[in-house]
Order: sequence, then structure tokens, then C-alpha cells
Amino acid sequence: MVQVPNIKLNSGHDMPQVGFGLWKVDNAIAADTVYNAIKAGYRLFDGACDYGNEVECGQGVARAIKDGLVKREELFIVSKLWNTFHDGERVEPIVKKQLADWGIDYFDLYLIHFPVALEYVDPSVRYPPGWHYDGKSEIRPSKATIQETWTAMEGLVGKGLAKSIGISNFQSQLIYDLLRYAKIRPATLQIEHHPFLVQQELLNLAKQEGIAVTAYSSFGPASFLEFEMQHAVKLTPLIEDSTIKSIAAKYNRDPSQVLLRWATQRGLAIIPKSTRAQWMASNLASLEFDLSDEDIATITSFNRGIRFNQPSNYFPTEMLWIFG
Repeated sequence: MVQVPNIKLNSGHDMPQVGFGLWKVDNAIAADTVYNAIKAGYRLFDGACDYGNEVECGQGVARAIKDGLVKREELFIVSKLWNTFHDGERVEPIVKKQLADWGIDYFDLYLIHFPVALEYVDPSVRYPPGWHYDGKSEIRPSKATIQETWTAMEGLVGKGLAKSIGISNFQSQLIYDLLRYAKIRPATLQIEHHPFLVQQELLNLAKQEGIAVTAYSSFGPASFLEFEMQHAVKLTPLIEDSTIKSIAAKYNRDPSQVLLRWATQRGLAIIPKSTRAQWMASNLASLEFDLSDEDIATITSFNRGIRFNQPSNYFPTEMLWIFG
């Protein structure tokens, strides 16, 4: 079994550098997928309210613990605060619901999913609530500031509901602002990161401020083809690119492993997913070789500033230009 190195967070806790992402893991197979991933050697699981599968993922964890595959303290479970729960008084109650869904007492890491505050939707009305207040088309903002939300997030640490807290999909100016008032600094920043979207200046900021970075969508457009995003469909998939394939052949590795190693060798954490045992093992094995500096530079030169995971790519809106 591959030994996954840890990243020391500014909170003092260790986070596995390679984890398992739970976005788009179907509810019907989520429990088995998590269980099998634990068997394969994964210890970090990256979930979220918005993924709608936390109950089933928790069932997979519970079965693995019951069967003696792992202890709870050996796992690193991540979840995220959805946009409709940014009001300060909403944070703790929804975290407690998410913990109950997982069947655990604390999150190892809890993130603000997006820097977007939307009006509260009661879980009894619709859960997960999604982006639209009416479940159809209305975007209704909340007046909650990031400071209000972050203060409530800090309270989770004090109450033992989260060991570390962090942010996701934040850009530089907002991070600098948050750092001015944060009593607990964000331990991690999770961002879309692949050769088409390197975001080097954002990485520089995180490094300077001691914030660990987790990359999602490491394979670029591959995760977004099912949404029929035209700029994703028109691009050659990174794992099929001739340059990436040539580099992979040089190391006798899969193109997917090259893309993952490009991130981890530069100090980032990654959260790929696969429901197939072969690729679960392959993604972990991406740690077992090193790319040359020249090959890392070649892959980095793919950067085109192309972002896939933004609201306007999923549905028409003029109210959520959060990466502008």
C-alpha cells in the first residue's frame, strides 16, 4: 500500500496529501465507493453538503470502522458550508446536521464552499438547497459578510465540531481581507487547479501566508464534459494530449498520474476520485515517481486561465461573477 505523506497545517494538524473527492459520486454507490477507497488506502475524504451524498458516504465510513479496516482517528474527513447557511446563526446548526449525516462527532476540516452568501433555505424545504432560492431560477442574496461567516466558523473549532477550518474558491483580495480579522487563520484553500488554470499568483499568496492548497479537478475539462460546457467539449482532454502522453511514456506512467504528480510535486494536495479499483490504486501510485523540473515547466506552460467550475457555466445568471 502506498504511503501517503502528510501536509502540516497551520492549525497543527496533519492532512494527507492525496485524498478522495466525493463530488458526483452517485448515492447508490457512495457507501461502497468510500468503503473500497478505504480498503485501497485512502484516508482523506472530501465531501460537501452540496454533493447530496453525505449520509451514504458516512455509511461507508461506518462499515469500514466496524470491519476493522480503519479507526475514526485515522481518517481525515472534510466537508463544506453551503452558500445558504452563511448567516452566523445558521452555521453551527447545519454543521451538526452534516455531522449527523456522516455519523461522526467532528470534521477534521470544514470549509466555506464558495464566497457567496445566499438567503437561507430550511433543510426541511429542500436539501441540499442548491443555488436557487425557489429551486428553479431565483438567486436571492443574503446580507451575511464573510467576516460574519468566518467568525461562526471559528466557533466550530472552539466547540470541537471542526479541528481545522478553511476556504474554497476564494480569490486573493478576499483572502487578504479575511486575514485582517481572522482569529483563526484558514488552514487550507481549495481551488480549481490544473494545467489550463494554474493560478500561480494565488498559489504564491497561499505559500507566503502559510495556507495549504488543495487542487480539485486535476484533470481539467474531464470533470465537466457531462454538463456540456462548450469550452470543455472543444478542448483536447489533458489525458489525451500528445505532450502529456509523451511525458507519461518517458516515466512509464499513465497520463493521469503525470497530471496528479505535477500538482503534488509542487506541494499541493489533491482529491481525485474513481469508482474503479484500478484507478483508485493508480491515483495513489502517482506519488511513486518524480517529474523533472523541465517536465513540470512544460506542463505549467499549458496555462490558459480557463476556468470550468463557476456558476455561469452551469446555469444562466448575471448575479454570480465571483471570479471576476
